[in-house]
Amino acid sequence: MKFGKEFATQTVPEWREAYMNYIYLKTLLDEILISRQRQTRSQVNPKPPQPSLKRKVSLFRAFSGLTNSSPGKYKEDEVIIVNKMQQADEEQGGVCQSYQTIFLRSSEEGGDLELVFFRGLDHEFNKVIHFYKTKAEEAVKEAEELNIQMNALIALRIKVHNPVEVIQESKISEEHQDQKRLEDVDEYKMASLDVLNRVKINATTETPVSTVRSVFNSLNMDLNYNKNELKEAQGKLKQAFLEFHQKLRFLKNYAFLNQLAFSKIMKKYDKITSRNASDAYLQTVEGSYLSQSDEVAKLIERVESVFIKHFCNGDRNRGMNTLRPKSKREKHRVTFFVGCFFGFSLALMVAIIASVRARDLLESEGRTRYMNTIFPLYTLFGFLVLHMLMHAGNVYFWTRYRVNYSFIFGFKQGTELGFKQVLLLSFGLSVLVLAAVLANLEMELDPKTQSYKTLTELLPLGLVIVVVLIAICPFNILYRSNRFFFLVCVWHCICAPLYLVTLPDFFLADQFTSQVQLLRNLEFYVCYYGWGDFKKRDATTCNESNIYQTISIVIAVVPYWIRVLQCIRRFCEGRDSTQAMNGLKYLSTIAAVVSRALYSQKRGITLKIIAASTSGIATIFSTYWDLVMDWGLLCRNSENPWLREKLILPSRSIYFIAMVLNVILRLAWMQTVLDFHEAPFLHRNALIAIVASLEIIRRGIWNFFRLENEHLNNVGKFRAVKTVPLPFSYEGEDKDL
Repeated sequence: MKFGKEFATQTVPEWREAYMNYIYLKTLLDEILISRQRQTRSQVNPKPPQPSLKRKVSLFRAFSGLTNSSPGKYKEDEVIIVNKMQQADEEQGGVCQSYQTIFLRSSEEGGDLELVFFRGLDHEFNKVIHFYKTKAEEAVKEAEELNIQMNALIALRIKVHNPVEVIQESKISEEHQDQKRLEDVDEYKMASLDVLNRVKINATTETPVSTVRSVFNSLNMDLNYNKNELKEAQGKLKQAFLEFHQKLRFLKNYAFLNQLAFSKIMKKYDKITSRNASDAYLQTVEGSYLSQSDEVAKLIERVESVFIKHFCNGDRNRGMNTLRPKSKREKHRVTFFVGCFFGFSLALMVAIIASVRARDLLESEGRTRYMNTIFPLYTLFGFLVLHMLMHAGNVYFWTRYRVNYSFIFGFKQGTELGFKQVLLLSFGLSVLVLAAVLANLEMELDPKTQSYKTLTELLPLGLVIVVVLIAICPFNILYRSNRFFFLVCVWHCICAPLYLVTLPDFFLADQFTSQVQLLRNLEFYVCYYGWGDFKKRDATTCNESNIYQTISIVIAVVPYWIRVLQCIRRFCEGRDSTQAMNGLKYLSTIAAVVSRALYSQKRGITLKIIAASTSGIATIFSTYWDLVMDWGLLCRNSENPWLREKLILPSRSIYFIAMVLNVILRLAWMQTVLDFHEAPFLHRNALIAIVASLEIIRRGIWNFFRLENEHLNNVGKFRAVKTVPLPFSYEGEDKDL
């Protein structure tokens, strides 16, 4: 792999703009190379010179000949001179150092290109140093804050665990190993217990009860010196140390990669120009803050020492495995099983189609009853598999274009699922579902299994139970951390607005707004197996019940109402008017959903007009929000017309195609108002399934561009690690602990 590609793959995605622009400098070197090649060809095969240019050409040849005949005559400091300068720092209001290279050969043929190269090189070098120094200074300040927090945590530990008993037990069991630690405890006991008189503990782990209490009480609470407070404070501070250590490792890698990039580009310059300027410039690089500063390295050592001692009981192996988790290895068995399950799915689909056509089931008398009962039961899984396949495609393209979806969603490092893992789950579920469908058909039509009619009808319910049991399985199988993460987000959505709204929470709630038909199918499961006569495959009790239809409307509203509550919570926390407008958008969608549902049940020209008007307003509102707010597109003054300034995808046309598809797929509601569900060539439930699938596809497209825009926002603010709330706050501004 060439260095340019390797360099790009090892950079921190959110800091990409702060790295040395290796591609740009390499482009300048390519121009210098082309210029020199033209110069060489003109010397080997000179054209007949015009009389007016004869003297200039001869002078040029003589000078060039001297240069080429004795390349080692000049000393390296006569090629370039790098000066260190002082200039005002507008951002921090002080003075910062910068470097400026004086190129001594600019009068030569093609020297102007080399002069441009060194100007670009200086610009990149100064940019890198400024960014690194800024981040290093931020890290020092964060270390001071963590040190203060650690003092408070140690004091709280001593207060909670009764230091007299702790020390006595330690002397009995660890006297020969841990004498130094006991001395540290005594020191903290004497010097740090008064810290507790000047600190308060921030709100503990958020729960619905704590949120309700916070409406009437202050968000900060006095210390009660109990084990629960200690556990929660320790958990927050441990996570803060993990994120801080990751940031320090990013900084260390940033310095190393940029030094290597400057070395590579200067060696390439020497090779192209046959000069020896790299030594002089690289000496400047080695003597700069980028190379000489050891603050980051020292902080890494201190963080690791403190983390191992206070969060891992001195177990270095466990501490280092936690701080520096090993990267995931690609498992070939995952690829193997993805292929197997995909093949099984295709084979089962062919078998089902062959069975239906061989027995002419589409023209049988039970066709309508089957479409009204069994078809909705299995399409629930079809919607789920389609959504998972769209997510797998998104993960693939997020990975390909280096969208840091793991950081954005907040996955624990190394636990995020790749696109192959998502495909494995998708095709595995599809095999289960298709096998159940085929078994259902065979058991129903085979005379030997006619007596198992009840068992035949219970197959879909059994499949739902299996999927639910897998989702809540407490054992460490089938990506337990991801399942737990998903269930926590679902719980946060259900309890909205009682939890702090994070991106995974409202992102998942948006997915639910595109899975309304799946939620209605769940309602049908409850009704069909609870109140319907499933043994006779009769769903009349459900489909003709006014209560069932009313609940169906409520279920369709619930996902949008969750988003409204989330917007209210975010508005109350940040007083952001954008969230108020977003809440109005979902309210308009609720009005459209309710009016369309009422029209589909009761008909009437008045309801039709109301449904069409509310749906039109909601569609315009939602489409504008998708394109402008969620995707960040339709910018008039952008360098990319009607797009945003920064784009990740290489082709602009993809963004326009996505915008057009978003508009078209959002108009799928028109089939309800225009009575397309009455078409004789397609069953009503089949059309509903197609429209629901189109909405899932639209949501999948939306997901990619929404996360791309979020990634670019993080890039613009250089946010590469999570901000963890610290456990302790201080009375007033007194932090001298």
